[in-house]
Amino acid sequence: MPDRPTVLFVCVHNAGRSQMAAGFLTALAGDRIDVLSAGSMPGDQINPTAVAAMAEVGIDIAGEQPKKLSDDAVRASDVVITMGCGDECPYHPGKRYEDWVLDDPAGQGIEAVRPIRDEVRARVEALIDSLATSPA
Repeated sequence: MPDRPTVLFVCVHNAGRSQMAAGFLTALAGDRIDVLSAGSMPGDQINPTAVAAMAEVGIDIAGEQPKKLSDDAVRASDVVITMGCGDECPYHPGKRYEDWVLDDPAGQGIEAVRPIRDEVRARVEALIDSLATSPA
């Protein structure tokens, strides 16, 4: 793994879980990790409830836009994390792949999205720790 790894978060619409994960990783890791997110069928906008839930913990993802998953993004990444939404990513040997099974915040109220947000944060914190201790 390079000194500055790249992590790609993938979900179908790239509008909720993957955007929250990217927001947390960017905020918590700073410039130590490059962060990408994308979806196989990107939505028109970020889920407004996910934006509100992240704003409650001081992270602004309102300016983000869903992006289309590309083979280039997977190639550029050291770690590819899908969000338990059945998305298939191109496979490239030597990449670390994880699937985080998380509830979908789409159509949910803020009370239901908060625990999803908190689970995403816990997983991102564990990811940062694992990347910090990965052998070079």
